[in-house]
Amino acid sequence: MDVIFLSEVKVQTKLGVPAWERLLPQTIVLDIEMRYDLSKAGKTDSIADTVNYGAVVSRIRESLTKHSFRLVEALAEHVCQLILQEFGVLHVKIKVAKPGILPGLKALGVVIERSFQPLG
Repeated sequence: MDVIFLSEVKVQTKLGVPAWERLLPQTIVLDIEMRYDLSKAGKTDSIADTVNYGAVVSRIRESLTKHSFRLVEALAEHVCQLILQEFGVLHVKIKVAKPGILPGLKALGVVIERSFQPLG
């Protein structure tokens, strides 16, 4: 299966365990890998035959501005499910990094992977 990747996508959201940390939006960084069959797009050269990565980034940003999360795990799950449900990808891998949250620590975060599970 082919992979579309989005590297170091910066988004704003409210994230943190203490309530004060969720008062103002903060920047988080996402690395996203989406598995999708790109063979048709390679032949047709048509955006209709691939995942519109601009639409993916816009939708993630829109969603994260409306939500607040305590845990990076919950945020990562939210983004994975959004991509799987709205963009028809077969598998998604998300790395969520929350930069500079602790002194002497570049970032903290999680990496999760989820696959499309048809209902029924």
